[in-house]
Amino acid sequence: MDIYIPNPTLERKTILKKYRDLCNILPPGVTKQQRKLFHKAFSLAVDAHKDMRRKGGEPYVYHPVAVAEIVAQEINLGVKSMISALLHDVVEDTDFTFKDIRGLFGEDIAKIVDGLTKIEDIVVDVDQSVQAENFRKILLSTVEDVRVILIKLADRLHNMRTLNAMPQEKQWKISSETTFFFVPIAHRLGLYTIKSELEDLAMKYNDPTEYNKISYALESTAEERKSLIDDFTKPVIEKFKELGIEAEITSRTKSVYSIHQKMMKKKISFEDIYDIFAVRFVFDSPPEEEKIICWRIHTIITEMYKTNQLRERNFITNPKPNGYQSLHLTAMSKAGKWVEVQIRSKRMNEISEKGLAAHFKYKEENKNPQEYENRVEEWLTKIRHMLKSEDTTALELLDEVKLNLNLKEVIVFTPKGERRVLPAGATVLDFAYDLHTNLGNRCIGAKVNYNIVPIDYVLRSGDQLHIITSKKQIPKPEWFNYVKTTHSREKIKEALRDENKKKEEQGKKILAEIFTALKIENTASNIGRVQADARILSPYEFWNNVAEGVITKDRIRKIFRRKNTDLSAIDDFRKKISNNSHKGIDILIDEQLEKKPEAFLLDEISDVIRYNVAECCNPIPGDQVVGFQITNDSIEVHQTKCPVAIEQMSKFGNRIIKAKWRKESNLAFLSGIRITGFDKKGMLKEIIDVVSSQMELNIRSLDFWSKSNTFNGKLMVYIQNVKALNELIENLYKIDQVEKVERIAPE
Repeated sequence: MDIYIPNPTLERKTILKKYRDLCNILPPGVTKQQRKLFHKAFSLAVDAHKDMRRKGGEPYVYHPVAVAEIVAQEINLGVKSMISALLHDVVEDTDFTFKDIRGLFGEDIAKIVDGLTKIEDIVVDVDQSVQAENFRKILLSTVEDVRVILIKLADRLHNMRTLNAMPQEKQWKISSETTFFFVPIAHRLGLYTIKSELEDLAMKYNDPTEYNKISYALESTAEERKSLIDDFTKPVIEKFKELGIEAEITSRTKSVYSIHQKMMKKKISFEDIYDIFAVRFVFDSPPEEEKIICWRIHTIITEMYKTNQLRERNFITNPKPNGYQSLHLTAMSKAGKWVEVQIRSKRMNEISEKGLAAHFKYKEENKNPQEYENRVEEWLTKIRHMLKSEDTTALELLDEVKLNLNLKEVIVFTPKGERRVLPAGATVLDFAYDLHTNLGNRCIGAKVNYNIVPIDYVLRSGDQLHIITSKKQIPKPEWFNYVKTTHSREKIKEALRDENKKKEEQGKKILAEIFTALKIENTASNIGRVQADARILSPYEFWNNVAEGVITKDRIRKIFRRKNTDLSAIDDFRKKISNNSHKGIDILIDEQLEKKPEAFLLDEISDVIRYNVAECCNPIPGDQVVGFQITNDSIEVHQTKCPVAIEQMSKFGNRIIKAKWRKESNLAFLSGIRITGFDKKGMLKEIIDVVSSQMELNIRSLDFWSKSNTFNGKLMVYIQNVKALNELIENLYKIDQVEKVERIAPE
């Protein structure tokens, strides 16, 4: 990484240039008053951050200026958003207050800046998350003004672009937050370009090995792709000229992250992905002529090239939930390669790239379909509903929002043919709650296409449902496992809360009657004595036990007949639960780092601190790993690219522990290998010879099967590190007729 050397004279010139550049990209039609306000904001940002520098060494003010530039050029927002971007860190990092911002720039800008300012003074306990609390604040502001989340995305994008200056554990935390929260938000709002870049940048830090492999493969095949595109488009361009069609022809390469996801999902290599790039035909026309021209271009291409009908997608008639519209087809080039083709108007293209921001632009010109506006407003309404729930913690809210960011949908019908749209994975119970709360609370199943199904039946597009209810049915805690939508979860939560309240009132009444009958004073202390004896910490569970007769009159009589000395055992039990006498893991880690400040060496951890290798990703020495606090005296070790670790780091960044393996280790770790290829006599023997004889590894299990001259196999071996694992994979590839060897998680 280049070392930044401060140069005040050069920095002043750079800041002045950045100001001129921002002035040049102010939106058309900006008023004189708005220019004055913009100048004031820029001056305030420079002054407020004058003594501050970023981790890389450059003046801090470069960051808000860069965010304002992204807001203007890459998201297409207006002057107020640019001003808010310039000021977004002023209150958080300086002595300026929201009152100052409101007085200088007005209520609208002050509210946006408030929404963008992090909460720093949270007292965090084991169940709280600073990140989740800050996300809640962002969402609270977003439902009032959607510009808050758009500017926050610009802020996150610039932070990710400059993340190389941060310490490694910060890189993991910020990348994980980006993957878990900001990428889905960008996707939901239709900001495809920003979403793709955020995904790639996050992968660069969480999974650098795979990121670098795919990046290199893309660079080395760039010339080949260019030649293929030129050969494919040349005859199409000539035909366009002949028919008088004007269209811009561009190409886009699939992002590194999306290529990696496809490789993992399809279990294929980079060379086997045929839609690494797409050719895009973009034309300008009035909205009423868009569909006609799209299909005209479609006809030209299908007449010139053979196409794969199974890969054709019509997002013009049926736009995606985020407003995306385009006509997709896959054509076979003369070189024998499949080429993905996208056909769209200029308006469609801008909305596909810039989503919500482009929607606002076209809405002002009355060119944008009402449907997308309704979809975005529907999503914001769901967020508003979630935020109203007083019982929903910030972490629960974050999980609920994640559920609502899914763009895949199913379309189902009521018995009378009314159309209902639900997220993919929705169940009969979701459908019932979507129709009416009482239907959901009393639901015992449904008739789907005239067949009886349970409440957890997962719906498919085209299903027609008739909900079956019972007066005896009431919502149960396990119902949370049966639903997909936030609406359903909220309704179940409300019903359970009402039921618990009834049980609590009933339990209190019964206990008061028992106390009266036994001539025991009805005090908090005596109630606590009964609860401690029952070993029940949850008030809901305690009163439920009393109401249902689990805690009986005879049991209570026995509790109060005991000698006073018996009470000390109960007190000890309660203290044992409420007080943790262990030294905190943060202190233990600090002590360990004092001895070895370079990192927390996993196989040299003191006897006081334990570590577990996570089963979800099964890291072995050589993998890039992160430690994560799970209890007061233990940590869990994940690969940094592990989805579970990414989610946890995005919520609890304060629990991340920088960790690495000691270079030399005599320990053997379990790892899995999947092998596929064409079967032959002696194939299994050759594989075992490589593993056992050539590499001297211990095999825990071997599972092979063959069919129609092909074979598949799973091999579980004990291995020392990633280097040895990669060597094993290379040696297995050398066996004739072995086609694919890949690492898998052990079972």
